Amino acid sequence: MRMIDRSLFATLGYAAPDGTVQLRRVFCVWHRGLGGHLISTNTSSAHAQHLLQNGAASLYFADDEAFCGLCLSGSVTVHTSGRFKTLLWNDGDEKYYPQGPDDPDYCVIEFTAEQGSFYRFDGKGTLSAADLAAFDAGKDYRNGYAAEHG
Repeated sequence: MRMIDRSLFATLGYAAPDGTVQLRRVFCVWHRGLGGHLISTNTSSAHAQHLLQNGAASLYFADDEAFCGLCLSGSVTVHTSGRFKTLLWNDGDEKYYPQGPDDPDYCVIEFTAEQGSFYRFDGKGTLSAADLAAFDAGKDYRNGYAAEHG
């Protein structure tokens, strides 16, 4: 969890309509334990549009210096209104979304992990849906980067 909280970015993987696998580096600092992650982006972006059609995705966090990584597989929901858009809104975001949190080109991708695998310098392992659920029980979304870098 500390590796995730130290990260500003993750790599989002998804399938494009032509069947190719696409990767995007995304700003991702809001987490609900290991299994829930929020990503703000443009509704008009290719990845948001593809994920609206096919919600299967992967999310990968890595710390190159510590030689560790976590790959999560799961699904996404693309939120075009509601509490997540307000939660992730920051002063200054209006330069990207002039209409504020209600801007139609602003959305939040909610990634929910179903399983995962991780590696560290001293080994590797897997996380089942039950492992993720147990770790995430009772947690709500929080800005892990802000908490880690206070």
